Parts: sequence; C-alpha cells; structure tokens
Amino acid sequence: MFGARKQHIKQQFDDKLLMTIERAKEEWDQAKQTEIAVADVDEEITAQTALARQKYLFLYREARLRHVRGDHIQASVFDH
Repeated sequence: MFGARKQHIKQQFDDKLLMTIERAKEEWDQAKQTEIAVADVDEEITAQTALARQKYLFLYREARLRHVRGDHIQASVFDH
C-alpha cells in the first residue's frame, strides 16, 4: 500500500532516464557523424563530440546504478 506510490515514482523516473539516454545516444552518434563528415575538424567539433560522449556515459552509468531495464531496443541498434 505505502510502497506502491514509491515504486510508481521510481518507474516514472526510470522511464524518463531511458528516454534521456536514448536521446543522448542519438546526439553522440550525430556528433560522431559530423566529425567524420567535416574535412577540417577543429577543436570545437572535437570538444562537442567528447561532451556528447560523456553525457551519454554519465546517464548510462546512472541507469546501471539504479538497475534500470528497458523493454525496447534502441533505434540506434537498427541503424548499423
């Protein structure tokens, strides 16, 4: 009875975390593609790619610590 609300809130934040992870992965993939496509890569593009990677890895580690499991496959898996 009392734990149901807590579990419901955890599930909501876990779902939000999974959506944020998927968005961060897409941004990182896009940054990598931009870095590959640009002939003259400068430090700013490299820094943006590194920042996108670190954001994704931070969110991924947070999901691992919270033992979050997704029930769908990321769209980025099908792109390759």
